[in-house]
Order: sequence, then structure tokens, then C-alpha cells
Amino acid sequence: MTGYADLLLGIDGVGVVSTASFLGEVGDPMRFDSPRQISRFAGYNLVENSSGQSKSGTSISKRGRKQLRALLYRMAMVMVSKNSELKQLYQHLKTRRDNPLKGKQALVVISKKIITIIYRILKTRKAYESALVLGTVRKQQLGLAA
Repeated sequence: MTGYADLLLGIDGVGVVSTASFLGEVGDPMRFDSPRQISRFAGYNLVENSSGQSKSGTSISKRGRKQLRALLYRMAMVMVSKNSELKQLYQHLKTRRDNPLKGKQALVVISKKIITIIYRILKTRKAYESALVLGTVRKQQLGLAA
């Protein structure tokens, strides 16, 4: 067996159903070269909404797997309530002075962060460490000691 399930179940807020669903949708996550590829596979890559000379911002492309996006969104909702690091990040994204996000937008960012966390854990084959979830720059933004 791959041993992926044991590593994923060690993440705060990830359960058996979400682990099985994620692995079922993605298959072997190690076939991707980076978490960004999984993000694009899910349809989370940003596209610009433009027509002629007018530009109305960016949104996610939704060209990927709808069920994977829905799963990651549900995982984000659970992890924002169960995982203290992602809860802090979510609150920061919603309340930051420059470009605060709406609740759903912040959950999409958290969903992409979940992809990165899962990919890094499976790539390094190391157990989940909450201290490594937020990088030094993000810790500075949140006002935490780096």
C-alpha cells in the first residue's frame, strides 16, 4: 500500500472520508510535480475576466474536477474550525487591511493551502507538523513570532 492515508489522517481536521475522497479524486498525488498542478487539476487556477478593453478582475477557472473542488471546499470549512493555524490564516485573509477577502474567497485560498499541505506531507513522507503550516512571511503578517 502507499501509506498515504496514515499521513493524511495525522492532519488536524482531516478525517477518513475526506482522505479517501481526496485520494479517489486525485489518484496518486506524487504523479504531479507540484501542488500548483493539483490546484490546476481541481480548477483553482485564476483567470482574468475581460472583454475587449474592460477588465473586471479575476476568478477561478472551474475547468478542473468539480467534485475535487467541492471536497476541498468542505475540507476547508472543517479545517478552519478544527485547525488553529488555518483558522488564524482564514481570519487574517478576511480582516487584513489591504484587499480583505469575503468568506468564500478566503475558503478557496484555504483549499489551495490544504493542497499544498497534503502534497508536502506526502512528498516528504513526514508527519504533519503544525509549526510548519505557516511560513515565516505569513507568520510575520499574522503577528506571530517567526
